[in-house]
Amino acid sequence: MKRVKFAFLHFKTITKHKISVLNLCFRCGLYRQGLLHDMSKYRWIEFSSGCRYYQGTRSPNAQERIVCGYSKAWQHHKGRNRHHWEYWIDFIDGKAVPIQMPICYVIEMFCDRVSANKTYDGIQYKDENPYVYYIRHLDELIMHEKTQALLEMLLLHLKMNGLPQTISYIRKIVKEQGYDCLYTKLETNERKKNV
Repeated sequence: MKRVKFAFLHFKTITKHKISVLNLCFRCGLYRQGLLHDMSKYRWIEFSSGCRYYQGTRSPNAQERIVCGYSKAWQHHKGRNRHHWEYWIDFIDGKAVPIQMPICYVIEMFCDRVSANKTYDGIQYKDENPYVYYIRHLDELIMHEKTQALLEMLLLHLKMNGLPQTISYIRKIVKEQGYDCLYTKLETNERKKNV
């Protein structure tokens, strides 16, 4: 009976998250990505692990890593979902090298992170939470510098200005001008700090 309960709760959690991402992606103009986001979570290899390691307060993949030493569900998931930076790692001359993510997947990654925080934080969610989570896990990232700069800027924008203004920012500036505008803006801000 416990397994059925966890299966239902896991299904409810991933579906709530998926609907939240769909909503944010639609608001950002990413309709196809919103519809297709995280469909692999419903495949048996990911869903069964999610049920087995369900906790309700964080991703079951974290618990699976503790128990097994790695997450079989995560290995499957990151290899099929382009909104994860881990998808964009290649091996060149024996080294793991991050590849610059297309902007549409960085925006989907932003939506995914915001929605994950909303799902797991519940009523404790604040617009600063995704940025705090990002900073806490900064040492674990192997992201292309431009990808990371864009993600960080979006999360910081969310923290400082709230979700409606950040979505407006994404629609008006990011989708129109892409990485170059943002990267130049970051460099300009750094120069201003050093003056």
